[in-house]
Amino acid sequence: MSLPPCPKCGSEYTYEDAGLYICPECAHEWTSTAEADAGADGLVVRDANGNLLVEGDFVTVIKDLKIKGTSSVVKVGTKVKINRLVDGDHDIDCKIEGIGPMMLKSEFVKKA
Repeated sequence: MSLPPCPKCGSEYTYEDAGLYICPECAHEWTSTAEADAGADGLVVRDANGNLLVEGDFVTVIKDLKIKGTSSVVKVGTKVKINRLVDGDHDIDCKIEGIGPMMLKSEFVKKA
């Protein structure tokens, strides 16, 4: 069985461990084609449970989130559609009904 080369450094000395491919030269870890297809631009975002998130997915907020600068709160159980995934501290661009456009951290949501 032939293992794929590392997508980060191109090394051919990759190995598989617990469903992950690992590069011993640059320590990059990745999964097979499902993750590569979802993160075609190199951006991979996972929810609090480790599920892969893609644009258009619906997620549920798992913790009350206070909105900075206001007295508003995004309540637990609020269902949100992901408009765009971005690279940065807050990696989910969405629009929450009754509040407006928001950026959320993926660690506070789970895939619905």
